Amino acid sequence: MKERAVLAVAAVRAVALFAFWLALANWTIADVVAGAVAAGIASWASILLLPPAPHSSRSFLAIAQIALFFLIQSFLAGLDVARRALDPRMPLQPGFVTCPMSLRGAMPRCAFRALMSLQPGSLPVEEQAGGVLLVHCLNKNQPVSQSFAREEMLFAKAFGIETDHG
Repeated sequence: MKERAVLAVAAVRAVALFAFWLALANWTIADVVAGAVAAGIASWASILLLPPAPHSSRSFLAIAQIALFFLIQSFLAGLDVARRALDPRMPLQPGFVTCPMSLRGAMPRCAFRALMSLQPGSLPVEEQAGGVLLVHCLNKNQPVSQSFAREEMLFAKAFGIETDHG
């Protein structure tokens, strides 16, 4: 990767880390200066430890799309869980469903599982042989597998990850 592109990635990381610092710290001059220095050092260390991919094809529009989709899905899933918990009939049919995964590589699969574990009402439990994900859900009659497949494609598109489907 060209030096200019690495500097751009380092700058984006530094800005994100500095924004995170400001969200946590006070806004005094000393804190802002310390945060800027810490963000710069952390960004430099992140480039050394996790260099940008040489031909990264991340799409910021696709990342924004999956972030928005994830927030909406999380909100709707949270409402569904609350409705089930408050309904006197407790319409639950907990169980496990299998979801075939098409992401290639251990790191993307692990990241996707971590992301999906944040969704209320379903929890990836383990990855079985053949790349099948075992998911615990509150209602096994819901289209969990189809939902995971759709979100997996959005995830792959956002981060430029290859899938078995191309």
